[in-house]
Parts: sequence; C-alpha cells; structure tokens
Amino acid sequence: MPLTEASASDIASLEKQLGRQMRDVVGIGARCVCGNPIVVVTKPRLSDGSPFPTFYYLSLPAATAALSTLEASGFMAELQERLVFEPELAEQYRKAHDAYLHDRLLYGEVSEIHGISAGGMPTRVKCLHALAGHALAAGPGVNPIGDIALEACTWKQTRCQCDPTL
Repeated sequence: MPLTEASASDIASLEKQLGRQMRDVVGIGARCVCGNPIVVVTKPRLSDGSPFPTFYYLSLPAATAALSTLEASGFMAELQERLVFEPELAEQYRKAHDAYLHDRLLYGEVSEIHGISAGGMPTRVKCLHALAGHALAAGPGVNPIGDIALEACTWKQTRCQCDPTL
C-alpha cells in the first residue's frame, strides 16, 4: 500500500496516541476510515544514531488494546503452532519477513538490525502489534499472521474507533 506523507496534524495525532514526541517519521502506513493514523512508519536509524527496527509501528490505541487482549488470550501460541504444522503458512510468513526487510531497506541499511524484522518473523510469533502494523501498511495477503490477528481481534479498520481528541 502506498505510504502517505505525515502532516503536522498527523504528527500531533500520533503524539497524542503514543504519549511521546515523534521522531524520524517517514510517513503514515495506514489510516482509519476517518483519516487518523493507525500505523506510523519510522526511519530504521533515528537521527540520534540509534537503530530502530520497528519500521511499521501500530499507533492507534483502540487497535493496540484489541491486539493486547488477543495476545493475553494465548492466541500467539496458537499461531506459533500453526507455523509448525502448516508449511504454506510458514512460507508466506517467511516471505512477509523478506517484504518487511525490503521496505525498510529503502530508507537505509542499518548493520545492527540487518536481517531482523519485527514480531518474531520469520519463524516465531512474538508481537501481534508489529505483525498487524505490517499487515495494515502492506495490505492484505503480505503478512498472513498479521492478517489472521486483525481478523481475530475486536478492532476493525472499517469502523472508526478513534478518540475524538485525536
């Protein structure tokens, strides 16, 4: 999916969502139906020199809360087991890892995080927030575990659940 430029309003919304000052934003990877950011895309090396492997960062509180609930339910263990017993799913997940690395590499090579994507890819399911952020930014069919998590959680991108102060 196309990355959109982050406006001053987007940055202000992200800062409210995350409760911190935004740094080194590349753009917005996904938006709510109302237009607010859902996924922020951040440079792989911050301006202070720190590596930042989480290229796609889920920011919308309603989405992160729904995925936290799903994680707490043990859903990640179920998905991990599926990777063991479903070779096609495991192969798609490996390809998602490659796609993530490719996207991030467009914004610079960072030796400290070379080959490291997010969410446990390519062999583990470690963080549904990161996987869902990638799935939302890349679009359906790129990150199968992120797609499955988004389908299973209570938050839906098709219905605005933004805080009105955003």
